[in-house]
Amino acid sequence: MITDVSGVLVGHHQRVEPGWATGTTVVLVPGGATGAVDQRGGAPGTRETNLLEPENLVQRVNAICLSGGSAYGLAAADGVMRWLGERDLGFPVGAQPHEVVPIVPAAVIFDLPRSEWGNRPDAAFGYAACAAASAGPVEQGTVGAGAGAVVGSLKGGVGSASEVVNGYTVGALAVVNASGEAVSLATGVPFAADHGDFGVTWPSRPGSVPSARTDLNTTIGVVAVDAALSKAECRRLAVAAQDGLARAVRPAHTMFDGDTVFALATGDRELPVAKGPLGEASRAAALDALCSAAARVFARAIVHGVLSATGAGGVPAYRDVWPETFEA
Repeated sequence: MITDVSGVLVGHHQRVEPGWATGTTVVLVPGGATGAVDQRGGAPGTRETNLLEPENLVQRVNAICLSGGSAYGLAAADGVMRWLGERDLGFPVGAQPHEVVPIVPAAVIFDLPRSEWGNRPDAAFGYAACAAASAGPVEQGTVGAGAGAVVGSLKGGVGSASEVVNGYTVGALAVVNASGEAVSLATGVPFAADHGDFGVTWPSRPGSVPSARTDLNTTIGVVAVDAALSKAECRRLAVAAQDGLARAVRPAHTMFDGDTVFALATGDRELPVAKGPLGEASRAAALDALCSAAARVFARAIVHGVLSATGAGGVPAYRDVWPETFEA
């Protein structure tokens, strides 16, 4: 999971009950991490993404806030900032330890139809997600920002995955809420099923799903690595993770999605640089291996989000349509 990357914590807060199906997920890096972002699709809802451009001042972020609630849900980041500020974590702007500005980029999904109007995440959701954050296994499915998520015809959710490549750990967390499908409705097999062993037996039959669906969505997430990267190199990691999204969702990056992926580099290990005129090329090759892994783990995270989801807000989950997948 993304928490396999040392220094990365994840916390959720959600309300899934009559009138509510929404929530917030926070990826915390208390020690700070170099940050970047790649945004695609025509309907983004974001905060502090311009700050992450390589040419801009601030290099490191303290947390990434992912939330339901469409643009209203960006308010959840206020609670994340308050939680961090109470612990003197942020960009120093004064002589005293508490004089900091927490750096909390954020992105939201469109899940408003899953709740009664007006029921959406606010600052309290972000604060509670921070309070719940840990370095342990990430709870997946209908939790946090995935509580009201929908992917095509099925319930979406939060998924996470990781792998080790050349000694570096690359992890991803995805909030799966796409306009496109993540599963072939003709067979029941996820499009990115070939990206890992998911411990299930894939079905081979069409699924019966409701025809009603929304075209206002957005898949958002974070990819993290324990390497020391520049903001520009981090951006390449986020770009590659979007490739994983495109493998797992069809179509991806539409005018009705605001697909946004953040990248975090905690800086525990330097990338290798060989001596001689091709030294920089060796660093680029090492980065390329991390980017390839970022695409794979983000695609796997999407599959995990779909498999782990449970029905909510009247939308059936994968396990409701193809229950035999999980039978021993």
